[in-house]
Amino acid sequence: MKEVRWGIIGTGGIAHRFAQACKNSDGAVLSAVASRSIENANSFADEFGIPQRFGSYKEMAESDAIDAAYVAVPHGLHAACAILFMNNGKHILSEKPITINSSEFFKMTECAKRNKVFLMEAMWARMVPGTLRLMELVKSGRLGRIKGIQGSFCYDMSDEPNHHAFSSDSGGSLLDVGCYALSFASWYSSAAVEKITAVADIGKLNHVDEHCCILIKYTDGTIASLSSAMMLKKPNEGYLFGEKGYVKVGRFYAPEKLEIFIDGCPEEIIETPYKGNGFEEEIQEASRCISAGLTQSPLMPHSQSAYILSQMDEIRSQIGLTFPCDVK
Repeated sequence: MKEVRWGIIGTGGIAHRFAQACKNSDGAVLSAVASRSIENANSFADEFGIPQRFGSYKEMAESDAIDAAYVAVPHGLHAACAILFMNNGKHILSEKPITINSSEFFKMTECAKRNKVFLMEAMWARMVPGTLRLMELVKSGRLGRIKGIQGSFCYDMSDEPNHHAFSSDSGGSLLDVGCYALSFASWYSSAAVEKITAVADIGKLNHVDEHCCILIKYTDGTIASLSSAMMLKKPNEGYLFGEKGYVKVGRFYAPEKLEIFIDGCPEEIIETPYKGNGFEEEIQEASRCISAGLTQSPLMPHSQSAYILSQMDEIRSQIGLTFPCDVK
């Protein structure tokens, strides 16, 4: 398989994690980084031994130094950056959520089709060993039919007031981490959504959801209870409740350990460590698809991203959270 030359758009914390993982990923080579200032790009490039560095996103998009780009900028810039690079023939792996709303995502997929390039949301948790093992377990029928799903991704960011999650044009706990909870539920319930009910506490300072609780009822009767928060700590655990037993997963959306409780059987623990920091699998999947000439990943297709975005659109409508980009 030919190595894919990757460039990173942005130099924040998530970009550092991607750079570390790229060094440990088959089929990928880290070739370039772009920032809004050449000083930041140089500093990042020096840290990770990256040969090409650019002081603007446009410069890297127009260069021949890369085949694909990882979008590591704040949520509100995902669509614009992805479209810039796709219009220059570059493949895209965009950090979650892939963009802000369904209408922006439609523009991204149309751009990808027009330019015949690969586009994938970087939902790394879908591809880690723990998720794959848990999906196999559910499919095996050992738990019986899944009837209940529970997951919370809640943390306290009061000491990070400048974090992009507090941005009034694209922030909030739902987009920042609630997308993990919604995705988790979608992986283990194949039935259609019958009803979504959501409530949230909207912060008075930045007017984004600081705590959001969601109930989803599926047409087969399964109910998911999910929550996200960025000013409140909760145990970030998840549960799948079946007719024959249940599974408890710490770091529910990307587990490294499964605790299995089957009725009448002793507890079973399965360890599912990451290859590195957890990003390796998504980089390898994107690189594999690009090398194979695919425009979508079978593990993380456009339809999955659209499905979760439509749910987030509905939830934001219910909790009264709008962004400037929502105005058509």
